[in-house]
Amino acid sequence: MDGLTKIPDLMNSVKKMGMESVAITDHGTLSGLIEFYKEAKASSIKPLLGIETYIASRKLTDKEAGIDKENYHLILIAMNDKGYKNLMQLSTIANLEGYYYKPRIDRQTLAKYSEGLICLSGCMGSELGQALSQGLYDNALKTAEWYKKTFGDRYYIEVQDHGHPEHPTHNKAQEDINNQLIKLSKQLDIPMVVTADAHYLKHEDQTAHEILLCIQTNSYLSDENRLSLANLELHVTDPKEVIKRWGSDHPEVIENTRAISERCEVNIPLGKILIPKFPLPSGQNEKSYLDLLVHRGLSWRYGKLDKEQAAKLSIEAAKKETPKEILERAEYELSVINSMGFSGYFLIVQDFINWGKNHKVYFGPGRGSAAGSIVSYALRITEIDPMQYNLMFERFLNPSRVSMPDIDIDIQDTRRDEVIEYCVHKYGRGKGRQHCYFGKMAARNAVRDVSRVLEVPYAEADRLAKMLPLAGSGSSYTP
Repeated sequence: MDGLTKIPDLMNSVKKMGMESVAITDHGTLSGLIEFYKEAKASSIKPLLGIETYIASRKLTDKEAGIDKENYHLILIAMNDKGYKNLMQLSTIANLEGYYYKPRIDRQTLAKYSEGLICLSGCMGSELGQALSQGLYDNALKTAEWYKKTFGDRYYIEVQDHGHPEHPTHNKAQEDINNQLIKLSKQLDIPMVVTADAHYLKHEDQTAHEILLCIQTNSYLSDENRLSLANLELHVTDPKEVIKRWGSDHPEVIENTRAISERCEVNIPLGKILIPKFPLPSGQNEKSYLDLLVHRGLSWRYGKLDKEQAAKLSIEAAKKETPKEILERAEYELSVINSMGFSGYFLIVQDFINWGKNHKVYFGPGRGSAAGSIVSYALRITEIDPMQYNLMFERFLNPSRVSMPDIDIDIQDTRRDEVIEYCVHKYGRGKGRQHCYFGKMAARNAVRDVSRVLEVPYAEADRLAKMLPLAGSGSSYTP
């Protein structure tokens, strides 16, 4: 809750300003990258995919109270596909291993995954910025030498626009740091680049951004000692203004913005089905093996056989044990599943569910549209007979609307990790992922949060919020 800019509006704005590329470097997260990438591509703007990461003061594994809360900012931008993968790797390590107040990495980890990344020295809160602000020039020199050795010509000294004497909200501390960075750049022959920090889109968004900061820090707008950035202009700066300030004395810092952009080319394959291959018995393919398991399951579910007997049947033998109307429904579903290329997906899902059930892990009976599939019922993915309740398969899979099947699976929470570990062991640690959901400030919550910051009485805030439609009902607001 620091970046206020909406991505579609950003693309429209930078395009009008004549820019051809724009970067995203959110604090400690890559969460916005895909939306940013898609919107930029759709707008014919080159997306520079990055992060403002946190460097631990010691090792990322050090988490001693009173010592390791300190960290430093650093900008990393993916130069190519390898760099994008390393960016994701670093973010994962920062969140899973290095998290202590902030998701952190350290120099050793950064060096290991530095390939394909462009590195900018960072803002006032960086290693260089902190050293220079404390008069520790020699320390800053050694730091810059390490980064140059690690990144080579992919390392840039970052001077910030609001440190220029002619900036509308000129910051003297940043100016002092900039001057030392310019000296450092010349001494070590490291190229410089100017950056313009942007937390919101337009100047008139500043008050809204202050309110957002209050929501983040649980404070009132009237608090005198709250976190505030009102003394800085943090909107997206028109490049003409930056050129006017820096162009005569340091044109290279502007030229290097284009040089960095031209070095970056990341291609993210989207819309593909990325699932592991199910290990098949000899002589079988995904379709034939799924057909076999389904017909065996049908002969057990709807015939007079037990599971052990059904598991030994051929398809033809299983069909003889299954009522005609059941076979017709199953054949239809299997044809749709196969034509959409999802046979392997069903094999994977039924495998870990059956493994769990065979090991006495409790699963829910089935929830959502998957309960309308007789294939799911035959495979023990669900325990609800869709024929008994006249459930529709088309709500689950529809050839006219190609999308991945969405099977909601409820697993006993005390043994869920066992099922996950089974999948990891079977397919490999790099062949799966867990996902999370991000909460958004929909209209009603936004009104309540803003009202609290502005000290509007709760009863009035609640009344105003309830005048707005619920999220998903046609209108929502996301700061």
